[in-house]
Amino acid sequence: MIEMEGDDKTAVSTRQRMVASRNNKQGNEPATDNGRVYLKKEVGLVKGVAIIMGFIIGSGIFMAPQGILRGTYSVGMSLVVWVICGIMSSVSALCYAELGSTIHKSGGTYTYILQAYGDLPGFLVSWANVLVINPSGSALNALTFGTYVSEYVTPGECLPLSVVTKLFSILAMMLCVFINCMSVRHSASAQVAFTTSKVLILVIIIGCGIVKMIQGETRHLDPTVSFEGTSADVFGYGTALYQGLWAFAGWDVLNLLTEEVKNSKRNIPLAICISMTSVLVIYLFTNIAYFTLLSADEVLASNAVAVTFAERVLGPMAWIVPLGVCISTFGNLLSGLLAMPRNAYVAGREGHMVKALSMVSVTRHTPLPSIVFQGTIATIMVSIGDFNSVLNYFSFAAWLFFGFGFLAIPVLRYRFPDHHRPFKVPIVLPIAAAIFCLFMVLAPIISEPTLAYLYLVAILMGIGVIFYVLFVWKKYRPGFMDAVSMFIQKMFLVAPSSYLEPDEN
Repeated sequence: MIEMEGDDKTAVSTRQRMVASRNNKQGNEPATDNGRVYLKKEVGLVKGVAIIMGFIIGSGIFMAPQGILRGTYSVGMSLVVWVICGIMSSVSALCYAELGSTIHKSGGTYTYILQAYGDLPGFLVSWANVLVINPSGSALNALTFGTYVSEYVTPGECLPLSVVTKLFSILAMMLCVFINCMSVRHSASAQVAFTTSKVLILVIIIGCGIVKMIQGETRHLDPTVSFEGTSADVFGYGTALYQGLWAFAGWDVLNLLTEEVKNSKRNIPLAICISMTSVLVIYLFTNIAYFTLLSADEVLASNAVAVTFAERVLGPMAWIVPLGVCISTFGNLLSGLLAMPRNAYVAGREGHMVKALSMVSVTRHTPLPSIVFQGTIATIMVSIGDFNSVLNYFSFAAWLFFGFGFLAIPVLRYRFPDHHRPFKVPIVLPIAAAIFCLFMVLAPIISEPTLAYLYLVAILMGIGVIFYVLFVWKKYRPGFMDAVSMFIQKMFLVAPSSYLEPDEN
C-alpha cells in the first residue's frame, strides 16, 4: 500500500481530522478510524429494496422478451421461461441472503469465494469481475439507455444511428459515474425515486393489459394455441434463459454493499425477499400484458417491445412509455455503478488489485478511484460492442462464478460450523443453484460452439493465473506504480481505507 510522505501525508491527515470533526459536530458517524477512512453505513431497508429493484428493473424487461421468444418459438413457453428465470433468481438470491448476513464484508461473490476457497480462486474472480463482468453489465445498461433515447428522439421509421446510440450511452455513463463519486447517500436516495418511476411505468403497461384482457384480447394467450411451434432443442433454451436471467440480474447487488448497509444481518435478507417477490410478480404480468396486443411475430420484429406496445394502446400518449423506459434504464445504470465498483475496491484492499482502487475519498466517503476505473472500462466496451455480444460474454462469465459462489455455502458450513448464521437456507438450494449454473455455462457452448467462449476462458483463467503468480504471489511491483499511486491520491484526495467489524446485535 502506498502511503503519502512528508507534507502530502500531513495535508491528507489534517483534512481527515477536519472532516471527522465536522461530522461529529453534525451528529454523524465519524469518518475516520486511526487515520484511515472507511465506507459509512448509509443504506437502510427502504433504500436497500430500492437499490435491488432499481438494479433488476432496467433493460431486461424491455428488451429480453424478444430474445426469449426467439429461443422458445412460442408465447406459452416464453412465459414458462420467465417463471423459471424468476424462480431460479429467487433461489439464488436466498442463497446470497445467507452469505450476506453471515459475512459482513462488501464484495459479493468475490468475497465469498475468497473466504471459501482461498487466495487464487478469489483473485481469478476479482480479475473477471473488474475486467469483464462488472463493466460489461454497466455497458449493457448504458447501451439500452442509448437505444431507447435514440428511439425517442428519432421516432417513426427512421432507425437510430449506432453512433447516436453510443453517444447517449457514454453521456449517461459519465453522469452516473459523477453522481456515485459525489455521495452514496444521494445516489441511494435517487434510487428510491427511480424505482418508483420504474414500477409506475410497468403498472401502466400492466393496467393496459388488464383492460385489453377484459375486452377479450386473449387470443395470443390461449393455452390451446400459445404453445404451438415450441422448440424441442433443450440446449437451445440456454440462449433464452440467458435473456431472462439478465432481466433478473441484480439480485446480488446489495451483497456488494454489505459494509454500507445498516443492520446487514436483518436488512439484507429482508430486502432480498421483498424485492424478488415484487419483481417476479411485476415481470410476469408485464409479459402477459405485452401478448394481449402483440403477436409473436410482432414481438420478434420489434426493437423496443415496450414502445411498440405503447404505440398500439396509448396512441398520442405513447411517448410516456419510452420516456419512462429511459428513466428506468438510467436508474439501472446508476444503481450498477453504485455497487459494482465495490468489487474493485475490496479486491484492492485484499491485495488482489492495485491498492489505489481501495482508496476512499476523505470528503465524500466513496471509493472514487474504483468508480472512475470501472466507468472507464465500461465506456470502452460501449464504444466497441453491441447488445448481443456484451450480453453473451457477461452471462457466461457471471454464471461461471455464481456457481462457485453458491457452493461456498456448504464449504463455509463445513469449515466454520459454529459461525452464527442469522439467515439459513436448506442445503439443497445452493446445490441446485450450482447445477443450474453448470447448465448455463455449458448450454451456449453446446448449442452454438464459438471460439469466443474459449478465448474468454483462456483470458480469465490462463492470463489471470499468470498475473496472480507475478503480482500477488511473487509480489512484483513496477517502479512507476509508486508515482501512479501518489498521483491518484493527490488528484482525487483519497486515502487508504479500513474494514470495520459491524457493531450490531
